Formats: sequence, structure tokens, C-alpha cells
Amino acid sequence: MPLTFALDPAVTPALRDGVVELWTNVSNAGGAVGFVPPVSREEIRPELVRHLVAMAEGRTRLLVGQDAAGEVAATAFLTFNTHPLMRHWVWLYTVMVHPKHQGRGHGRDLLAAAADAARGFDGITAIRLTCRGGLGLERFYGGCGYKEVGRVPGAIRVADGDDRDDITMLLPLT
Repeated sequence: MPLTFALDPAVTPALRDGVVELWTNVSNAGGAVGFVPPVSREEIRPELVRHLVAMAEGRTRLLVGQDAAGEVAATAFLTFNTHPLMRHWVWLYTVMVHPKHQGRGHGRDLLAAAADAARGFDGITAIRLTCRGGLGLERFYGGCGYKEVGRVPGAIRVADGDDRDDITMLLPLT
């Protein structure tokens, strides 16, 4: 069953709680979305609040994918650059698909929806993201048209003795 995507949905308590629940489930399933399991909703909530503040300030846009039951099943945050020489591309952050929906092409659908959204932003010609090495994410993003444009070895410390590469990917929109 396909997901339904919406850019900038109304931030209701149900949406907010759905994003926190999604983020918690993805993190605890080993997803590389800023946390290391185990993590609780209470640990994730402050990070979501930072994203919501950026949205209120117009610096970030939220893309949400909902399943047939209306539950939050996927998200991505598109963030504008404030540097005047870099305003022609956006960052893509916190790209998540609920573990129960993975393996069905929803990740590719989410990235396609994010690219479509970014194409609608004035002057935006590319999307840039970073991902954690060691999980094959660069192959997934590569299969979606992103190209690896940088890598910092060992820049992400998941745990003592477990350092991962920080990989930068770019999707030209033109």
C-alpha cells in the first residue's frame, strides 16, 4: 500500500506525537537518525522541538508520509541555507521510514517526494544530505540518484571503538 505524502502539514498534537513515535522506532531499530538505541521518546522530543522551531521560523519544511490508517510512516526535513553563497541548495535531514514499512519502496518514494518538493522552492537546484557509514546508506541514496561528494573518515562516534564515516551526498535537481 503506498504512502500519501504532504509537505508542511498542520502540526497537530497527533502529528507531533506521530513523528516522535516514528523517530523512536527508527532509532531503536538501528536507524541512523541522530540517536543510538536504546532511546526514549523523552530523549527525542527536544530534537523534534528544535526542528519545529526552525519550521516556525521558515528555515525548515516538513515532508510527512502517512499510511492508509493515517499514521505517520515516513518523514524528511528540508532545511534552507542561510549563507548567501549557498542558498541554491537545501539540506535533507532526518529521513525516516517506519521499520514496519521498510523494504516496500517507501524510502525511494520519500526521496522522490522530497526532490519534487525541493523543485518547487524558488532557486533551489540541489539537495544535500549526510549519512552514517557502515550501514550501506550511501548505496541506497546512490540508487536514488544521489552522488557521494565527500567523506570524513571516523567523524561519527556511535560508541567507544565504533567510529563511522560521515558521508555527504548530493542530488542535482536540474
